[in-house]
Amino acid sequence: MAPMFQKKALTGWMIALINVCAISNIKNFPLLAEYGLSVILFLGLSAIFFFVPVALVSSELASGWPERGVYTWVKVALGPRYGFLAIWLEWIENVIWYPTVLSFIVTTFAYIFNPELAQNKFYVMSAILITFWSVTFINFLGMRTSGWFSSIAALFGTMVPIALIICLGSAWLIQGNPSQIAFTWKAVFPDLASPNELVLLSGVLLGLAGMEMSAVHAKDVRDPKRDFPRGIFLSAILILLFSFLGSLAIAAIVPIQKIQLASGGMEAFSYLFKAFNMPWAIPVIAAVMTFGALGMMSTWIVGPSRGLHASAEDGDLPPLFQKVNQRNMPVSILITQAVIVTVLSLVFLFMPSVNSSYWALVALASILYMIMYVMMFISAIILRYKHPNVQRTYKIPYGNAGMWIVSLCGIFGAGFGCIVGFFPPAQFDTGKILPFECFLIGATLFFCILPLLIYNARKPEWRKK
Repeated sequence: MAPMFQKKALTGWMIALINVCAISNIKNFPLLAEYGLSVILFLGLSAIFFFVPVALVSSELASGWPERGVYTWVKVALGPRYGFLAIWLEWIENVIWYPTVLSFIVTTFAYIFNPELAQNKFYVMSAILITFWSVTFINFLGMRTSGWFSSIAALFGTMVPIALIICLGSAWLIQGNPSQIAFTWKAVFPDLASPNELVLLSGVLLGLAGMEMSAVHAKDVRDPKRDFPRGIFLSAILILLFSFLGSLAIAAIVPIQKIQLASGGMEAFSYLFKAFNMPWAIPVIAAVMTFGALGMMSTWIVGPSRGLHASAEDGDLPPLFQKVNQRNMPVSILITQAVIVTVLSLVFLFMPSVNSSYWALVALASILYMIMYVMMFISAIILRYKHPNVQRTYKIPYGNAGMWIVSLCGIFGAGFGCIVGFFPPAQFDTGKILPFECFLIGATLFFCILPLLIYNARKPEWRKK
């Protein structure tokens, strides 16, 4: 008699659904909408030189070294020093990313009561801090949110709004209403006369990052060699399709000069609901999106912290960061990241607008994340030669040549995204260039050098016994 539950029960469709729910998010669409119709070109290039390489490489590495993700992959390939640097960058990137997600949450929440608050820097910063510290303390209680609740929050709070904005935007155009962008072949190709026109590409890459998370499921797929790459490519197509249609709906409805990166999605809904004589639906969709984003936020706060906690137990951080409470929550790391989020949120007061503050944090998070991805791609190539006999449930086809081609595409894409992230965008004002560049360069150097200094200062007694 066959067992009722099989260990390897995931199909390609399930892998695709996991990725779509984890990566596709309406908060990324306003940034993409800044490119208008040319977003199709940028999404296509991002898929070839970043999105798909990340998925394939992380899938192979996870099937060979399933424990602790990028920390183990880089540590085995490049040594413990760079393994710690990689997990640090993955953690600190998420910490920097939190204020951008929180700004999306609090500006969306403002539409329930007073949409004008979405542009108030003091409201945005205060609401971010109250929300993040509250969720952090809640996680001290050892929240064990079940898998189905997380799935429902993601589905209800992100996929439903995405489907709704695509449908309403299509209806708007089908009815003959004016579009804010030109649907011409020429509009597909952007003006590339200045690198400033390409700057938002780093934000596009950040919005598509995270595919390596699903790699932990590679070993649970029924036929990894066949079904896992199918699931990866299917999810890539769906995520790119949703991103293109969703961002196009915003670009066609909201004038480009009025697109707000933190609240652009709600602005588009506001335009559409008013046009279809449904103003009552504005606070409803705002509540739905706030609920979904909070659900995902609560889950993400603890996730990356556990990876850093694992490196702390290996002796890469002082014993203080090994501390857990009675519910096995890494409280020291959670408090540390909350303090960092508090400091980073001050950027909302010193930058000219919520838009420029949002972009400064997105650019910094993207730069650090791309550095980590470059390390991951280099490690993947090294591991093919250093540990060729390690059993990999999924393996990139065409031997070592296939690994080189995929990894080099990824290195080029991530490296390019890292470099252009330092340029101020042409699409909106970020204030004086000197403070902006000092913030990006100074913060990048600080967050890359600090973990190396910590590693050099480690002591044998730091390692958990």
